[in-house]
Amino acid sequence: MSLNTRADNLGQVADPPGRDVLVVDDSRLQRHILATSLRGWGYRVTEASGGAEALAICRHAPPDLILSDWMMPGMDGLAFCRAFRALPLERYGYFILLTSKQEKDQVARGLDSGADDFLTKPVNTGELRARISAGERLLRMQEELQEKNRLIKSTLDELQVLYDSLDSDLVEARKLQLSLVRERFHDFGPAQVALMLRPAGRVGGDLVGFFPVDGQKVGLFALDVSGHGISSALMTARLAGYLSTATPDQNVALAPLPGGGYRARAPDEVAARLNRLMLEEMETEHYVTLLLGFADMTTGRVHMVQAGHPHPLVQRRSGRVDRVGQGGLPVGLLAEARYDSFEVRLQPGDRLLIPSDGITECPDGSGRLLGEAGLARMLKGLRGSAGTAVLESLLWMLGEHNVQRDFPDDVSAVLLDYSG
Repeated sequence: MSLNTRADNLGQVADPPGRDVLVVDDSRLQRHILATSLRGWGYRVTEASGGAEALAICRHAPPDLILSDWMMPGMDGLAFCRAFRALPLERYGYFILLTSKQEKDQVARGLDSGADDFLTKPVNTGELRARISAGERLLRMQEELQEKNRLIKSTLDELQVLYDSLDSDLVEARKLQLSLVRERFHDFGPAQVALMLRPAGRVGGDLVGFFPVDGQKVGLFALDVSGHGISSALMTARLAGYLSTATPDQNVALAPLPGGGYRARAPDEVAARLNRLMLEEMETEHYVTLLLGFADMTTGRVHMVQAGHPHPLVQRRSGRVDRVGQGGLPVGLLAEARYDSFEVRLQPGDRLLIPSDGITECPDGSGRLLGEAGLARMLKGLRGSAGTAVLESLLWMLGEHNVQRDFPDDVSAVLLDYSG
């Protein structure tokens, strides 16, 4: 057996713990006996002859452990313990009461006053060492917990800085994304187009827009990139370039004419071209739902393709709401996907609404989705309005349906009012 091991077994410590211990007793002899043992074990010991003196020491230099007699003149051990616990200390002090009382109700009084442990007088050295060791373990656990809390707080502070920086970037990204919808309303004479776009988060995956083809036709589109967040928003921004109003030569929905100007490509052809572009040129797991249409403002005919996007709704002048479209596969999902065009005819006073699934799948307080039937009811109530007033009222009604909570998905729509 080594010398250090033998010293441990004899109640000595090989490496002094270096903790501060306060011994409180009105008996000078009792204090001397306890202090001698504690100093032999490597503790720094301070002595006090009563509770008031001990409390003054604790205010100036709080100890790690306290050994206090219960019965003392003036402020006794219980009163001292209560006063010690009331001090605004940064770290915990382990409190052991020295007493000849063994009745359970007396022990309960001591615990209720804030004591951690008890030692029966006369004090046995081995028991004293065991009680002090128990206090040491609790103090170490508390110190480890404080250090972990410090590390957690430091980490949270760093994360807050990163979050603030990221949030600031996302605010700017939201502004840039909303700027993709440059014009929310345009009057073409025989028809008026209004747009609505409200991302659910800082940025979203929805995009709506329109672009003139010639003096007779206008292109309308609504798309929704799968998923949420930054990657969806980046994909949306890239797709916006393929349906650009500012640069028609880059717009995949337009074909140049030999003598200048542009013509509209067939909507199903545009969907197929976008499908190839996403699968061949974009390394992404995202896919896109799309509704693309070309409205002839002189005839009221709207030639469209539906690629996984919610069904458009046609509201007739009478107020009746019809669902149109054939469904279809999303863009960028399958290389062999085929797309079919369809046509609707608007009469003067009719309107066409192209909603996102953020509208039809908006839940109420019980989790029930609005659905196409609910959207149709809202449209019937807005028959007397037109343009942006319809979309703003629709957004307000949607908020009422959602019990004024944050929308779980992006909300977007294209509205075409046809006057003929």
